[in-house]
Amino acid sequence: MTTTEQPTLDGTIPAPAATPARRQSEDYETWVAEVWPHFIAAAATGRTFTCYEVVDANRLPDPPNPQAHWGRLMTLLRDEGYTRTAGWATSDRPTVHHSGVRTWKGTAAARREAAA
Repeated sequence: MTTTEQPTLDGTIPAPAATPARRQSEDYETWVAEVWPHFIAAAATGRTFTCYEVVDANRLPDPPNPQAHWGRLMTLLRDEGYTRTAGWATSDRPTVHHSGVRTWKGTAAARREAAA
């Protein structure tokens, strides 16, 4: 047997669990335009959040370069005054094994933007 799956009691090998495929945007500007309103809405709630919580809740696409662009987005939101750093937490993202991530909290500017 060359598979690492455990056979069921009737001897059949179960099909591998399907993981939901994530979309990936082709260009940075289009991606920012799509995800920006979701992060403004999350910031407007006033609760503390991680980047992945917003992505997962809204099923947002990955950027062209996920390793760099997620952090850049959060920096832009902070620089524009919509978010501020709130601390650290462990990530819920399944692929990072609960590593530490920054948490964010919305500002009054985010609440005004969402109300407009």
